[in-house]
Amino acid sequence: MAHYLITLLLPDRAATCLDVREDEMILAAAYQAGLALPSMCLQGWCITCAGLVEGAGEWDQSAARRYFSADREAGFILLCTAQPRSNLCIRTHQRIAMRDHRLSRSLPTPHG
Repeated sequence: MAHYLITLLLPDRAATCLDVREDEMILAAAYQAGLALPSMCLQGWCITCAGLVEGAGEWDQSAARRYFSADREAGFILLCTAQPRSNLCIRTHQRIAMRDHRLSRSLPTPHG
């Protein structure tokens, strides 16, 4: 089974690297490593766990209940349902940025 290096860029400017299996959700791997990242629904619906992929990379977001091609094109990732398909560098805590992105494109956006 493939493993990928996932670098998480946290709001305090710290960077954490995780080894994540291709069948593992990135958020689950972060929790196992002791990171406290924002999350709520764990279904790819509420966007609380949103991140922004910096640079190139691939991920499988098919387990998300609500994820749009425009989200992927803009580099947004939902950590709770994302499985890596390459090494990734992800800026965490991007819920507001993803909400604004969706609102600007008239996509369904959770309230709150």
